[in-house]
Amino acid sequence: MPILIRFLKRLLLVLVVVLIAATAGIYLIVRASLPQLNGAATTAQLRNPVSVERDALGTVTIKGASRSEVAYALGYVHAQERFFAMDLMRRAAAGELSELIGNATLPLDRQRRAFRLRARAGQLLAAMPAEQHADLVAYRDGVNAGLAALHSRPWEYWLLGSPPRPWSEADSVLVLDAMFFDLNDSTNARELALAKMKAALPASVFAFLRASGGPWDAPLSGPEPALPTLPPESDIDLRKVDAKLLKLADAISPPVDMLGSNNFAVGGALTQTGAAMVANDMHLALRVPNIWFRARLQYPDAHRDGAQIDLIGVTLPGLPSLVAGSNRHIAWGFTNSYGDWLDWVRVNLDPADKNRYRTADGWQPVAQSTEVIKVHHAADETLAVRETQWGPILAEDADGTPLALAWTALQPGGTNIGLFDLDAATTVDEAFDLANRAGMPAQNFTVGDSAGDVGWTIAGRIPRRTGNCDPQLPCDWSETGNGWNGWLNAAEYPRVKNPPGARIWTANSRTLDFDSPDYARVGDGGFDLGARQRQIRDDLRAKQRFAPADFLAIQLDDRAVFLQPWHERLRDALAKANSADLADMKKYTDDWNGRADPESVGFRLARAFRLEVTDAILGGFAAAVRAKFPDFKFLPQFQAEHQVEAILAQKPPYLLPPGYADWDDLLRQCAQRVAARLGAQPGGLAARNWGEVTKTNIAHPLSAAVPLLGRLIDMPSESLPGDSNMPRVQGAAFGASERFGVQPGHEENGYFHMPGGQSGNPLSPFYGAGHEDWAQGKPTPLLPGEAKYKLILSPK
Repeated sequence: MPILIRFLKRLLLVLVVVLIAATAGIYLIVRASLPQLNGAATTAQLRNPVSVERDALGTVTIKGASRSEVAYALGYVHAQERFFAMDLMRRAAAGELSELIGNATLPLDRQRRAFRLRARAGQLLAAMPAEQHADLVAYRDGVNAGLAALHSRPWEYWLLGSPPRPWSEADSVLVLDAMFFDLNDSTNARELALAKMKAALPASVFAFLRASGGPWDAPLSGPEPALPTLPPESDIDLRKVDAKLLKLADAISPPVDMLGSNNFAVGGALTQTGAAMVANDMHLALRVPNIWFRARLQYPDAHRDGAQIDLIGVTLPGLPSLVAGSNRHIAWGFTNSYGDWLDWVRVNLDPADKNRYRTADGWQPVAQSTEVIKVHHAADETLAVRETQWGPILAEDADGTPLALAWTALQPGGTNIGLFDLDAATTVDEAFDLANRAGMPAQNFTVGDSAGDVGWTIAGRIPRRTGNCDPQLPCDWSETGNGWNGWLNAAEYPRVKNPPGARIWTANSRTLDFDSPDYARVGDGGFDLGARQRQIRDDLRAKQRFAPADFLAIQLDDRAVFLQPWHERLRDALAKANSADLADMKKYTDDWNGRADPESVGFRLARAFRLEVTDAILGGFAAAVRAKFPDFKFLPQFQAEHQVEAILAQKPPYLLPPGYADWDDLLRQCAQRVAARLGAQPGGLAARNWGEVTKTNIAHPLSAAVPLLGRLIDMPSESLPGDSNMPRVQGAAFGASERFGVQPGHEENGYFHMPGGQSGNPLSPFYGAGHEDWAQGKPTPLLPGEAKYKLILSPK
């Protein structure tokens, strides 16, 4: 026994030593990949010194003699702080993640590789203006120099067992392409679902279900429409649909994470300084580090003698420019427009030769290519790609006809880096012209200038649709006149400048009058419900003078204006039910203070009740479609509120789905299902507060790869206020990726905060820096603070 005890003691000692050695080794590897913050570094690519200063939060100020040299330095810094995140973005767009990650990302790579975006990026670069190409080359050189200057590869590559691949100009184009994937649905699933609905339902029913807009709308122009008109009983009777085709778990209603944003502005007449004021919070998936990188970029204006460019805001690692912020003359921000930027094209193959298809100019061969997807620690996979002149063949219409996808991201001119030139814009009008020519995912572009002007337009290319196609349904472009005929000119873009009231607001819902030609040009790609946009509009109308603090208060507005009627409807349904199994629900529904409060049980119950009722009502229509297409599934219906409200306002018996005696019974059963589902969880209904849903999970992409790693490198988990249909959008891993408010020319009064921090290295002082300010809604300064670190990049 003593021998065994001595052996076990020695074994334990060895294990402790090994554990200490492994921990020390991991620490040294991670520490070796920290960026250089102070001192000097030399490079052959610069002709003049460039200074790189960082404040306590890691906000970078880069000062150089030209835009290209500042682009070089920004690439150097991006690589040292964020190379792994940049790498994931370029690979995600190109369909090359599996080469680094392995089999887990093969499904995504197969879907993305069909677009052949790396090849398209090469074509774009070949046609790019020399000045823009020079910026990408300088940035590329900076990225590769910064990566090479690290004493060790970024720590993620040691964990994955792969070396990092050098950066190229095409990779920057792919980072821009990655935003197309984030902000557009590259599967265009909504239009596929609409095609099946049209094929299966009477015209009046289809028109009712596809109606977009209603009393919750808050467009910049035009009236608020009424609720959609119900289809007549002669066209549909949902009481007769097959109950076995009902699927209440379809999640017809949207989740919290609709990709979008808020931006708004007021003119100088409403501010103390006379300059416009602009606010922006872009809602995206939240991660560590954050998608954006804070920077201030300073260099001489090449087009105005003696003038200096001074850019303050956020950059996107992978691109050498400011994305949103201010240049001292204008300030700007974005929200996703949800216009119609993708169309399905019916491909008429030759019955005698499936490798050619009909066009308006006759038969053309289907372009065929083979893509090789490399897989880490596994065999390569090949993917056959078939393309038409309109785009790749990716789906089938309701009748089985092949469909090719026309997408602005794939068209010549649809992607460019023209937005970089906002750096020197000085007025709203100049910014409009640049935004309308920019090749990017089409966005709502809100801008204000130092003279007090404000405006809105679309940033990104808008296709010129011709012919008689319904843009929300597949169409035959082989018929003469149908299709896209280039791009709209800037003069044809919708623009709103200095509207009455001097207020601009957008939040991913409809901005234009239904009856305007501008609306027809932009189209409807699945607008969000207007509740969030309306609440912002009403907040702006409630004040006549604005300071920065007023803008932040709007961004943090978590009042449940939209959900209030549903809370009242739930209370009414519970009062009528008088059922013992709903006693607890009655009690906790009253835990309500009119806000998306993490402690509120009543908010969660009202929200869950709304979703349950929406799914139950629309589920009847889905069952009617499944009678013809058994695999049909409703996509999240962001505008479904208007259809549901129209039905509940009249409660027609013929639109009642099977399984309910009457409409009161439907509401009662929905409440019972919510009570049973939430009550069955630990702690019962009393423990089901809203904070359970919004408890944050803001993680590093690799934190789940190693047990307990997430506890060390993920952001602290905390329950935050907010929801989807209000200005303060918040989910567990989704929400405001930044918030800022600024008056151009008065940046010292601006505010900014963002989650996740600046750096991707857990040992960096900037890892997670500023995250808690974001979580608590604290207004930290927009301008960088006092420089704590200074690095000089010098020519050899």
